[in-house]
Amino acid sequence: MPVRSASRKAIQLTIACEDRPGTLSKLAKLLGEKGVDITAMSCAPVGVQGYIHLVVDNEKRAKKALAREHISFTEQEVLEVDLPNLPGCLGAFAEKFAQQNINITTAYGSASKGSRKTRIIFKVSDLQKAAKIRW
Repeated sequence: MPVRSASRKAIQLTIACEDRPGTLSKLAKLLGEKGVDITAMSCAPVGVQGYIHLVVDNEKRAKKALAREHISFTEQEVLEVDLPNLPGCLGAFAEKFAQQNINITTAYGSASKGSRKTRIIFKVSDLQKAAKIRW
């Protein structure tokens, strides 16, 4: 039986930081100690600066923990999409965005080998329209 896609809006927290050893460890430990589960993440350096994008299970607790440590962050609405973990599914789903003239500005995701589904995070130009697209 095929896995059906599930889409939901989420908040992505973006932290600008120095690109150096220990940065992700410090951030992940801080959130873990506060009982916050990181459900999706991406890290990308731009020169000596880095950006960590996080989707968490408890935004309120995460924001409170970051603020308490004086860690600046921004929030963006994103779309979490669960797709079948099969060759071509991401391309076919992204094509649905293109057909609706929705630009994907950021995307990241992963699936374990052998798992039936993969979770992709999309930051898009029109979240309302994108949230209506189904597999």
